[in-house]
Amino acid sequence: QVQLVESGGGLVQAGGSLRLSCAASVRTFSIYRMAWFRQAPRKEREFVGEISSSGGSTYYADSVKGRFTISRDNAKNAVTLQMSNLKPEDTAVYYCAAPSRVGGAYEYWGQGTQVTVSS
Repeated sequence: QVQLVESGGGLVQAGGSLRLSCAASVRTFSIYRMAWFRQAPRKEREFVGEISSSGGSTYYADSVKGRFTISRDNAKNAVTLQMSNLKPEDTAVYYCAAPSRVGGAYEYWGQGTQVTVSS
């Protein structure tokens, strides 16, 4: 059973930074790409970014490119989302996600962590 646990959310002022972490109980964690998604109130869940299994490649949504950075530590089964220059529109519940198989869709989700950016 895959378990993903996010932490690090909170309240921050616009322009500030926040670091989210995701602890994954996944066998052979290092073979899977990982991703972050977010869901704002009354909106659908949206893709934030993802990182390759080795950590050598990342891909971001245009809305966060240049402000957010995803990294991973395969030795610790952990993924991190570093967010800077935060904007009120970044307010959302942030989710860590893992695929059910290599190359598959993201099907495992954490419980989410709330990020609130005040103006």
